[in-house]
Amino acid sequence: MKAMVSCLEKCFNKNDRGLKTEDSSELSSTPSDYEDCVEEHPPSHNFEEATKMMQSRENEQDMPENLQGGILLDQLYQVSPCDLNTFLFAPDSQFRKDLAELQGTKDVQEGPWEWKSGEMTCLTRAVSYMKAATKLVKAVKATEQQTYLKANGQEFAILVTVSTPDVPYGNTFNVQLLYKIIPGPELSSGEDSSHLIISWGIDFHQSTMMRGMIEGGARQGLKESFEQFANLLAQNLKILDSKDASDKDHMLATLQTEQQSDWELASEYFWNFTVVSAGFMILYVVVHILLCEPSKRQGLEFYGLDLPDSFGELISCGILVIQLEQVFNMVGHFVRARLRKGSDHGVKAQGDGWVLTVALVEGVNLASLEMTGLSDPYVVFTCNGKTRTSSVQLQTCDPQWHDILEFDAMEEPPSVLDVEVFDFDGPFDQATSLGHAEINFLKHTSTELADMWVSLEGKLAQSAQSKVHLRIFLENNNGVETIKEYLTKMEKEVGKKLNLRSPHRNSTFQKLFALPPEEFLIKDFTCYLKRKMPLQGRLFLSARIVGFYANLFGNKTKFFFLWEDIEDIQILSPSLATVGSPSLVIILWKGRGLDARHGAKSQDEEGRLRFYFQSFVSFNDASRTIMALWRSRTLTAYQKEQIAEEQQVQEEMSTAADRGSVPNFEDAKMSKVYNAELPISVKALMEMFDGGKLEHQVMEKSGCHNYITTPWDPVKPGVCERHLSYRFNRHVSIFGGEVTCTQQKSPLASGEGWIVNEGMSLHDVPFDDHFRVHFRYEIEKSPLAHNACKCAIYIGISWLKSTKFQQRITQNITEKFTHRLKEMIELVEREILFATQQDASV
Repeated sequence: MKAMVSCLEKCFNKNDRGLKTEDSSELSSTPSDYEDCVEEHPPSHNFEEATKMMQSRENEQDMPENLQGGILLDQLYQVSPCDLNTFLFAPDSQFRKDLAELQGTKDVQEGPWEWKSGEMTCLTRAVSYMKAATKLVKAVKATEQQTYLKANGQEFAILVTVSTPDVPYGNTFNVQLLYKIIPGPELSSGEDSSHLIISWGIDFHQSTMMRGMIEGGARQGLKESFEQFANLLAQNLKILDSKDASDKDHMLATLQTEQQSDWELASEYFWNFTVVSAGFMILYVVVHILLCEPSKRQGLEFYGLDLPDSFGELISCGILVIQLEQVFNMVGHFVRARLRKGSDHGVKAQGDGWVLTVALVEGVNLASLEMTGLSDPYVVFTCNGKTRTSSVQLQTCDPQWHDILEFDAMEEPPSVLDVEVFDFDGPFDQATSLGHAEINFLKHTSTELADMWVSLEGKLAQSAQSKVHLRIFLENNNGVETIKEYLTKMEKEVGKKLNLRSPHRNSTFQKLFALPPEEFLIKDFTCYLKRKMPLQGRLFLSARIVGFYANLFGNKTKFFFLWEDIEDIQILSPSLATVGSPSLVIILWKGRGLDARHGAKSQDEEGRLRFYFQSFVSFNDASRTIMALWRSRTLTAYQKEQIAEEQQVQEEMSTAADRGSVPNFEDAKMSKVYNAELPISVKALMEMFDGGKLEHQVMEKSGCHNYITTPWDPVKPGVCERHLSYRFNRHVSIFGGEVTCTQQKSPLASGEGWIVNEGMSLHDVPFDDHFRVHFRYEIEKSPLAHNACKCAIYIGISWLKSTKFQQRITQNITEKFTHRLKEMIELVEREILFATQQDASV
């Protein structure tokens, strides 16, 4: 051992980054049995230099995941990560001595920190001690191997492997502890903070039937030990409350103060070669004019017109005009970027319940398809079926938004937030997606959500390494009353009383699946999970997840997935394979719930995971509760029309129509976009407005989902009115926006045709509250043939609010609907002629 240490010492002496201290000889002469460890340890500054060396050798190692046993400590402290690391792991740490005295640990012997060569260069040391006796186990000797997995100055990860060979079955396992120290949130005082996470696990070298007992004993012992650890650490360091650390008002106030003034932005924007050279040229020309005498008129000049007298003067004038044009365009871009505000920016949330606030700070490295290399980015946030849109930033790949968007209060806590960045170029498919991301609230703490950088997915975003900076706050402004109201609503769906669970039961449920504190348990059932072999466990239902947990002789099976991940739920009849019990089959959407794939029985040909649950104590209660909770979530997350009955939707649409005013079709300036002679009668063509089979076929083939109509109702003599509702697919509009329409039809004065006026409102698209689209269909009998008609279609746009994108939006909508209307009329013509031929052949 001494020879090996001597060789290592020579190597370090040759390395400029080695440990150059006068105590290196003591390190090389330390005996292997650590007899005099206390007196011969290197001083703490050697440890600090070693961690700095490791930082210089850091090879972008990722922070390891928490160990599977669970979390022993998760706390914020008002101390820098580097100081907390030194406080816990430096040689001769006073905290370690106090902890050993508190826990009754004796004969503590610490080895020196040494370099270990492996996949990466890291520090390691050995610590041995005599554990105090407990009620079940006598005093035993334990040995810890402490190894740094990561140390970059701000983040530290230390893996501790504890071996206790003298305990029963001690040779079959090692206990592992993972200490993770990461930077905490920003504090209003400006001081540093740290986030300490300690997790544990057991590494079994041999299989044993006592595995469950060993895990249970280790869990209980570690829980008691780290309660003392946390209490002692709290006496030495100041604990931060997570609510204070992620204070919403403070964070948003900080965001507002980070905004630069217009003068500062203008100075940065205009301080470039183009503006400076243009200013210099203007000044130069003005001085030249003042110094020169008026020249005589010559050539074609006359009084008031002074022409260039040479080609040199002509070229100079051209250069000056080009420079002034560039400056003018820059001024226009700057003014538009400063004056443009998103329609949802600053709008306060309404109602009581779960309020989601998203602060969009900035973006970096956003992709662009323009020749200039710059884009006009804006962000669309979607949560529980509701959307919020940010402002549009002009001509930039590193936008600074500083927008604050609030979602109206929701009855249940949201599960995910969808983020998608677009390059604005009209409300339809001309808008190009620059990247997207999904934020799962169940996988992030409130502290992480309060300040996070989100990497965007997609080909363009990944190639450019695009990111957006968000600050997200989820609050319940109605306390426990929100949960009670939610349970009361679900009782009507389930038909059974749902009681609010105790805080202890909720806390146990949250720790079992590592869920945030706002998650609350609704119901749990005993059942079997059907895989190759049935596995008995418990199925847990909460407002956002479906979770399953089983523990069979120490072999744990645990998984959960979101209600929004579920595509369908099926009930299978009892069979011999299910021992006469009906089964509940939960089918997830393709690509969803991949973390729970180990619990699925199969994966179908479409790539969807299928989970089979059976042998419920009361199958009817379980199935009714699960179906009600699923429908409650999917009604918000997906389209309400897919699950609600058509009659209920029609009633809601009629109620909404009664509240609103009748659209004024005369406000829009109409322009003809289609005019043709069709070989079909007026009566046949009007079938596309009667709500029958032909209308539904045409609208479905033209890209409209969930197409619903109300009957024609007379509103005044000779005028009937109805309402429509549908949703565009992604081929028609990249936003898949919802559409509501009001149609009025009246006969022509000649009595040989009809006029149909239609007012259309687009939803969930940018600037949807700025305009309405109007159509007029004029259908009359053709004088050329008996069974023919003339069809003319007009389109117009009425503006409710002014916007600088008015011309672009008008052009985009007119072109899109002109092409779409032609395709629809051609489709109607083909369907009618095909049906006529079939009738003739019969």
